[in-house]
Amino acid sequence: MRQLAGIISVSILLAVSANAPAQQTQAGAPLKWFRGNTHTHSLNSDGDSAPDDVVRWYREQRYHFLFFTDHNVVTPVEGLNAVFGMPERFLVLRGEEVTDQAAGKPVHLNMLGGEGVVTPQGGESVAEALRRNVAAISGAKGVISINHPNFGWAMSAADLIGGKGAHLIEIHNGHFMVNNAGGGGQPGSEALWDGMLSAGIRIFGVASDDVHQLKQPWSKASARPGQGWIAVRAARLAAESILSALAAGDFYASTGVELSDIQATPQRLSVTVKEQSFAKYTIQFIGQGGRVLEEAAGSPAQYDITGNEGYVRARVLDSNGQVAWTQPVFLSPR
Repeated sequence: MRQLAGIISVSILLAVSANAPAQQTQAGAPLKWFRGNTHTHSLNSDGDSAPDDVVRWYREQRYHFLFFTDHNVVTPVEGLNAVFGMPERFLVLRGEEVTDQAAGKPVHLNMLGGEGVVTPQGGESVAEALRRNVAAISGAKGVISINHPNFGWAMSAADLIGGKGAHLIEIHNGHFMVNNAGGGGQPGSEALWDGMLSAGIRIFGVASDDVHQLKQPWSKASARPGQGWIAVRAARLAAESILSALAAGDFYASTGVELSDIQATPQRLSVTVKEQSFAKYTIQFIGQGGRVLEEAAGSPAQYDITGNEGYVRARVLDSNGQVAWTQPVFLSPR
């Protein structure tokens, strides 16, 4: 894989939606949506199934890509791609969940792509451990995700400032113990994301399965597949293309809602849903501090940017409780 250091250090003004619509071409190829999961475990750490069984599930469910992120180990993907990979249809990518702790709390980050294995760096505080691990993963040329910030109620809004430099934060994680919604005075993961954005930190929101269980997938107390995913917009289904799109924020996150188009300029953000006959949709446009700026019933919907919002992102809710999130449009360079 060609090194991504130059790609992931580029400062961009707008995220997902700032890129042109899906029909634009990139180096002569049309941009396409590729669905994938960024957080996956196997028997190589604490999952209940062998890597090939995990890959088979995602391949059969028509995902396009899958990152293995076993704890503090990199699961080899070359053999898995030899058996299950298909050009422009399915790809397995390397990763690692750098699994650390500080002040008695879990501090977990994903290295997506990257080189070698990153050893947990530790720290006297959660914020320090975040800073040290972000630096280590950056040195290994990986795309960096802060995982399940409310797992063990580990990361406060103040702690997450230490995660500056990470590319991604999980705003939805499918594990049954991660407290996505918050509670007891603790903000939810999406609100923690807004806190980072409002503090001027450029970071993108992902949804993932954090799959551990295939053998008891419908048990309530399980981290089962199919609960959260992202759709990346890229010209090719290739490791470099997927990692570059993640680092640039050219994707949306979802628990089930599919989008057909996202467009933005500094003047306007518009979202189009791939509608299902059994559902109705509400599209909320959100700005600084997580404030709902405007709400629209139905799709497509657009928000005209005034320039005073700090950032603008969209949250799409369907009538069955599923959600999709676009990445923020930043209104000034950071």
